[in-house]
Amino acid sequence: MPADLAALLYLASAVLFILALRGLSNPESARLGNIFGMLGMAVAILTTVLGARTAAYGEMALALAAGGAVGLVIAFRIKMAAMPQLVAAFHSLVGLAAVLVAAAAFYHPAAYGIVDALGQIRTSSRVEMSLGVVIGAVTFTGSIVAFTRLQGIIPGDPVVFRGQHALNVVIGVIIVLLLGTFVHTPSTDVFWVVTLLALVLGVTLVAPIGGADMPVVISMLNSYSGWAAAGIGFTLENSALIVTGALVGSSGAILSYIMCRAMNRSFLSVILGGFGGEAAGQAVRAADRAVTAGSAEDAAFILKNASSVIIVPGYGMAVAQAQHAVRELADALKRRGVRVAYAIHPVAGRMPGHMNVLLAEANVPYDEVFALEQIDSEFQATDVAYVIGANDITNPAARDDPSSPIYGMPILDVDRAKTVLFVKRSLAPGYAGIDNALFYKPNTMMLFGDAKKMTEEIVKAL
Repeated sequence: MPADLAALLYLASAVLFILALRGLSNPESARLGNIFGMLGMAVAILTTVLGARTAAYGEMALALAAGGAVGLVIAFRIKMAAMPQLVAAFHSLVGLAAVLVAAAAFYHPAAYGIVDALGQIRTSSRVEMSLGVVIGAVTFTGSIVAFTRLQGIIPGDPVVFRGQHALNVVIGVIIVLLLGTFVHTPSTDVFWVVTLLALVLGVTLVAPIGGADMPVVISMLNSYSGWAAAGIGFTLENSALIVTGALVGSSGAILSYIMCRAMNRSFLSVILGGFGGEAAGQAVRAADRAVTAGSAEDAAFILKNASSVIIVPGYGMAVAQAQHAVRELADALKRRGVRVAYAIHPVAGRMPGHMNVLLAEANVPYDEVFALEQIDSEFQATDVAYVIGANDITNPAARDDPSSPIYGMPILDVDRAKTVLFVKRSLAPGYAGIDNALFYKPNTMMLFGDAKKMTEEIVKAL
């Protein structure tokens, strides 16, 4: 394929990726954004295959078929509740790909066209290769830790030990020094030592981060995977990888910053992996206190007499797959003339946009879904707040208790509604490991049970 044509096609794929990001910024245009993204990837893959320096089309076709088959199986079998760990797993694959491509380019530089007149790897290519392998290795192991934690393979509590930050600094300094050595004099031993240290660093950066902070971790790893792809794009001299990686890296970084503000975290601490450690990992349990428990019939009676209801979904809704039941509840209320809205916290669920995707799956009208800053002031004028499995993001301690580990984190002020109906299996704490003061408020009625079953019983009672 002529170089000019390849450049033009890569430019077209980059434009499609930009349109995809633009579309995904709004629920109403998200489906079109996905289509743009798929088209952009198809163009990029086709251009890469036709412009490859090898004629091994059979092997490439086999690899594409295998990857596509795996992707299709996952797409049809994955449940929405498991989407966060799927994203983490995909990030790990991007990181691993960056490491493998860097290794292949290191051992066969001539095949990648990155040698100088003396047959040595160009200095610029060594720098690009070094950055790609380090970021890729950190992304790979960090994403594996996130996946195993989200999947429940390992506990969600942060792994904290004395001197962990000092260890990260020492590993980071050694990596930088070795990278300088590698750039000056390429060495197989140095290459693999750097790779090994970066793999260890990925674990030590993510392990101290508790389950409550997983949404930010997913966003952070998304950014890392983008920068890893961009670094390898320079090594391969592939403009599509460079542009796409930069788009993913920068957008992931911006999203991480937004998430940090939503959780009252330091953006620098997130990048360094030092946030969410000791504070978020300590379980703070309140003494036994009385709560008001009710039934589906009690909740239906309260909802019948309400004029406005705000539904606050959380991870409990995702686990129970209750989004369709919630939609049925909202429809039943609207038929009675009740005004219904949905309040979405930026870190509800286990990844950014998790609740929005679930509600869209249930065909909830987009104009009824509002972000925290759009709807938070409405709670004090609302008759009922229906909270379904959203724990830490509704905890008044984040607003009222300076001693709380989550103090300063913006929350949905559901306790200011006239009545709070809180659907939850038990009084167990959320991912932050702290008791929710909302459970014990006089205007809160706890509805203990499975979120889907409880909501369906309320619909029947209505």
